[in-house]
Amino acid sequence: MALFSQTSQQGFQALLWKCHMFWPFLRCRQLFAVSLGIPNREKINSFSFMTSSSTALPVDPKETDVLPTEKKSKIDCKEGEGWDGETKEIPEGKFHFSSSVGAAKKWSMSHVLSRHKFSNVQPPEKPLQAEEWNKLRENFQSPEIFEEVMLNSMIRCNSPIDVAKSLLTHLAKRNGDIAYSVLVKYLTLCVHQGQVSEIRDVYDIMKARFKILESGAYSLLIRGLSNSNQWRMALTVLEEVKKIMIPSRMCYESCIKAASHHQEMELAFELYNEMLAKGVIPTLDVLQSFFDFSRGMKGAELQKELFGILLYLRENQIYPHKTFMRSIKLWFESLPGGNWRGHLTNVKDSGQCPVCKHQLEESNLTEEEYNHLSERILKDVIHGTDTFRKTSPKELEAFQTFVENRLPFDIVIDGLNVSHIKSRRMQCENLLDAVNCLAKENARLLVLGRKHMLMNSSNWKREIVKEMQNKADFFFAENISEDDAFLLYATLRSGKHCRFVTRDFLRDHKACLSDSLTRHLFRKWQRGHQIVFFPSADGRSIKFLVSFPTAVRKHTEHIH
Repeated sequence: MALFSQTSQQGFQALLWKCHMFWPFLRCRQLFAVSLGIPNREKINSFSFMTSSSTALPVDPKETDVLPTEKKSKIDCKEGEGWDGETKEIPEGKFHFSSSVGAAKKWSMSHVLSRHKFSNVQPPEKPLQAEEWNKLRENFQSPEIFEEVMLNSMIRCNSPIDVAKSLLTHLAKRNGDIAYSVLVKYLTLCVHQGQVSEIRDVYDIMKARFKILESGAYSLLIRGLSNSNQWRMALTVLEEVKKIMIPSRMCYESCIKAASHHQEMELAFELYNEMLAKGVIPTLDVLQSFFDFSRGMKGAELQKELFGILLYLRENQIYPHKTFMRSIKLWFESLPGGNWRGHLTNVKDSGQCPVCKHQLEESNLTEEEYNHLSERILKDVIHGTDTFRKTSPKELEAFQTFVENRLPFDIVIDGLNVSHIKSRRMQCENLLDAVNCLAKENARLLVLGRKHMLMNSSNWKREIVKEMQNKADFFFAENISEDDAFLLYATLRSGKHCRFVTRDFLRDHKACLSDSLTRHLFRKWQRGHQIVFFPSADGRSIKFLVSFPTAVRKHTEHIH
């Protein structure tokens, strides 16, 4: 290891050993939408996927290198500059841990400081001696958290690792101990800089001191090791994590990317299927990496696994962004002897691709399918153990009576959802705009509201609410109630023509459905009946996009 300071001639572990901190131990060497038309796993002739700003959840479109070969250049330390989303700095505070061998206790903060309170602290540019660190600490306004604040600053500024080492050396000599939180911050800096030997040393120290670590430390260790030529050690750590907890998404995805990068796709898919089985949801980034690293590779089993990812996207209504779409396109085109070609085109309202003339799946249900879906929604979502619904049996019964006495409706509106579309306007004005727009064709409207809307307030003016009640039926639920189940009930009971308005994708409710066929029917029905809305470019009005009768809305990347 590199030395801790200019004068120290002993390694990190040796120093801590002299401080009587550890028992003997041995070294252990992751805004676009996509719809995929997939008939079945065995025979696949064409794929279509589309982008649509009207339905997609926001996704970072930037492509990132999974395992960069070059170290990141040193960055300037700027006031207020934060850490990235996966390894963000730990808030300043004092965390207490037992130094004895045993489970690493859950972090408890004796006090939590403002995130930016010490954002202007500048770390030294070179390692300091003990007396120099003492002087800095004495002049710091909160000496008891000096080390943690300083390490956060080093993380933010990407300080040289020797500077951090000199601080830990000073801390160990002064206290004979180093707090768990300080070790984790040092580990964060090591991971950011790809200091593999340092990561391994911190891992050895933590293993000797604690029987188990918390999830964040394991994630850092696995991330740091997987981005190195010692990536298999990350798999060893992952196995340790499995013995005590379900590994985090970052743990799984770091190992998956490492295996994929080294062309061990069988191992990568084994980890992927394992994380799915454990209920850990993969990011689009790791799903994209499968297609990136599999480009040009042969093998029926590999193709089957990748088709499985496409089916996973479809069945879970997950919408890839453009760079992911491009990866899928390039993978298809790279298949040996496949002769696949991808084209960016505009699919018309008819649902027919102008390139290959393929007719995309319609979203209309047959009478039999519609009746089946209605029955299952009523049983599994409305009256079932839907933990996402918060209402009382009395309120549900009152709502059902209300709806049955006023059927049918043409459009059912999630009033609370719509009222938040533009934050700078009164919520009642947002809802009024929506009601006025949707009522133009003399449509019968049902607005699902909350009782607080009836109280005259800054956001809900009584005269505006009364104006809306003259144009639509309103049902006001309790403020704590979850109205998605009400939305589904009223829409389905009104008939096949009825549509609903909400920005919610209703994935939680779809998950409550008891079988895959019903979930497929729900997704198909939702695609053709949900009205999407968004603010106009000038922010003065609300625009509505009525669903097309096919699986596609706008730009489609079609592969055939």
